[in-house]
Amino acid sequence: MTYDDIVAAFIEPPATPIAAPVVPDTPARRLRDALEPIATQGWWSRPAAERVQALGLGFFDGYVWGRAAALGTPVPAVVVATFGVFDAGLLTAVYAHGSAQCSRSDVLAAREGGATESLCGVVADDVADDIAVPLLAALDSIDGLGRPLFSGLRDLPVPATPQGRLWRAAELVREHRGDGHLGACAATGLGTATINVLTELWLDYAPGEYSSTRGLSPEAVAVVMAQFVECGWAAGDVLTAEGRRVRDELEAATDRSQDLLVQALDGRLERLAAAAEVVSAAVVGARSFPHDPRKRAAG
Repeated sequence: MTYDDIVAAFIEPPATPIAAPVVPDTPARRLRDALEPIATQGWWSRPAAERVQALGLGFFDGYVWGRAAALGTPVPAVVVATFGVFDAGLLTAVYAHGSAQCSRSDVLAAREGGATESLCGVVADDVADDIAVPLLAALDSIDGLGRPLFSGLRDLPVPATPQGRLWRAAELVREHRGDGHLGACAATGLGTATINVLTELWLDYAPGEYSSTRGLSPEAVAVVMAQFVECGWAAGDVLTAEGRRVRDELEAATDRSQDLLVQALDGRLERLAAAAEVVSAAVVGARSFPHDPRKRAAG
């Protein structure tokens, strides 16, 4: 799949706009969603995609190896555990292929160079640092307990440019929440397939529409949907009030996992989220991130 295929499938605005899903309007969620387009420029942007392609990587193995490289060169089982929401067989194969194509240092450099180039086109130096500097200071002050992707990423050298620093700060917030979300998922006792389908219905996707991109087969989705109907979490293809309550509780636990970050920002979160939202709108407008608001909310 070429980057132009990715653009056609995910980034070009749809003929009919897609309604934004209703998600809790909490400080931690607002910060995460405001930063999401910035954080993902290491794979969604054309400059990053072209750099990883030059290393012999496709879009998906560049995404997998690029994120996993923050951990060093882990065995596939560690990547499966830390990514959490992908089919184990799919992720193992993609990681093995991607990590065999190029070195860790090369894929990290490609991501940083591409993300920085992309953001240089939409945000000035002073604006980038106005957001990045306080975020990085807060992120540096908090505990990394139970957060492998966040901790590995935080251990990397901070990029030298304002736009690079902004990208790194946004990606750190993203991985901090992602690690916390997986901890909350593990505490529920629910499996990968169940969590995937629960989240996609919560975001108003059709069953399998989003989870198929994580490697879930139609058969696996059908099994989960039958279980949801049986236990009263879904009626047809829609979550019931009980199903939504279960997913809302998972979201609340994810938010609690970010309490230390919210506290470390010491009242600056709303200002930083508002400033980041302006940058992210420019990223979306530059067609460097998917227009589907469900994709933004899902991560």
